[in-house]
Amino acid sequence: MSPPRSSSRILPREKGAAPLEVVIAVMAFLAALALGASLVAERAAEGWRAGLSDKLTVQVMPPARSGDNDEFDRETEAALSVVRATPGIAHAAVLSNEDTAALVEPWLGKDTLIAELPLPRLIDATIVPGQGVDIAQLAARLKAAVPRAILDDHSHWIARLKDLANTIVWSAYGILLLIAIATAATVSFATRAGLEAHHEMVALLHQMGAHSGFIARAFERHYFLSALAAGLAGAALAAVLFLMAGGLEFVGVEAVPFLPPLALKLDELPWLLAVPAVAGIIAFVTARLSVLAALRDIY
Repeated sequence: MSPPRSSSRILPREKGAAPLEVVIAVMAFLAALALGASLVAERAAEGWRAGLSDKLTVQVMPPARSGDNDEFDRETEAALSVVRATPGIAHAAVLSNEDTAALVEPWLGKDTLIAELPLPRLIDATIVPGQGVDIAQLAARLKAAVPRAILDDHSHWIARLKDLANTIVWSAYGILLLIAIATAATVSFATRAGLEAHHEMVALLHQMGAHSGFIARAFERHYFLSALAAGLAGAALAAVLFLMAGGLEFVGVEAVPFLPPLALKLDELPWLLAVPAVAGIIAFVTARLSVLAALRDIY
């Protein structure tokens, strides 16, 4: 007697399938959060790097004698002239006292004490796109003209941002790997339990001449669809969370200074669909391998 043509509905749905789907949905939710965090970190780091790569900042430290504004102004103008005369500089300007105070406001807060602090004068310079600036020569010329001038080409911060983004991204990948291993282990355990629950049905199919591959297809299709549906639910919940994070400012929640927006862009949300797809593939492969291994041991 030949086996049935289709294995898709041979085995009934186990009563204990719901807890498995809940577990997979939770893991898919966590995986989508990790994937979204990696996208946010990479986008933020790229934006920071782009914003700093074509910028130079010169700090003119205040004179030792407080209140000597004339000397401070002369040194600031001298440093500004050196920067503007440098080949490759498109624009250079001194930041106003209000702009300088706004830069330190996240650390010191809005207080009248800021106006009394000996803050340096900042010169913001923009490099011509596609051109380079001899940083060492510019620093030497600034030191010769204004000994208290400090040049910052932001290379240190760019390297730090790159390392930070890489750390976050690789940490997210590590979390995704752990979630994938946990998903495979959960499906493997559920598959073994399903085989035990349907032992009589499996034995009957085997006696009727059904091959191990035919029996495995009944399990792999079931767990693939279950994992796919649960993964979609978890990824959808994560997408809603990211969308809600993007709307926090509209309800009066202020963004944390120096941290990127936690929301994903609309064109980044489709990346979350990779989570249920991978969850379904893991469940499919794990169920098949588990069934085939168990059948080899039984028969």
